[in-house]
Amino acid sequence: MKKIILLLALAFSAFLSHAQNAVTLKAGDAAPDFKLKNVDNKEVSFGTFKDAKGYIVVFTCNTCPYAIGYEQRIIDLDKKFKSQGYPVIAINPNDPEASTADTFAKMQDLAKDKKYSFPYLFDPGQKITDEYGAKRTPHIFIVSKTAKGNVVEYVGAIDNDPEGNNPQKIKYAEDVIASLKSGQKPAITQTKEIGCTVKRKAKA
Repeated sequence: MKKIILLLALAFSAFLSHAQNAVTLKAGDAAPDFKLKNVDNKEVSFGTFKDAKGYIVVFTCNTCPYAIGYEQRIIDLDKKFKSQGYPVIAINPNDPEASTADTFAKMQDLAKDKKYSFPYLFDPGQKITDEYGAKRTPHIFIVSKTAKGNVVEYVGAIDNDPEGNNPQKIKYAEDVIASLKSGQKPAITQTKEIGCTVKRKAKA
């Protein structure tokens, strides 16, 4: 019995280590490209958006109360900035075995119900989640397209108002894009992400 408990403890420790080891990208880092399946069953990458000046990459999900609370703000970001060259690309970082309401089929249902105007991508094995070091839902990475490749400009929260009732809130994402559009580097390049932790299945 003691041996079984020890093995379980070691397995849980390894799981936690895996969940915590991914280093979150920061401003100035290269933004890894990806090719992930969208809810329309087509693959999406940065190259899908030929005329983009940059991208609003947001790791979000179906289930987290924070993700649900920020959903309309994510929709509004795409509606406001896609035509200006900064489309939203949403990626679900949760493992569907660990979060059964985050299956691909349920992602499709949500995107259809909410009439998403942006891709909502499935990340099998959480490979891209780990490459970006996304920790919570939602977790945002604003990326600019440069002559040297795609570069991270901002990492963190969409704003500082998770409850959605502060008229004096700081709109971090919008301020970053305004700076980039004017040819300036953002004054704030990192904030604390706000949301639920990324859900991972236990390792065998």
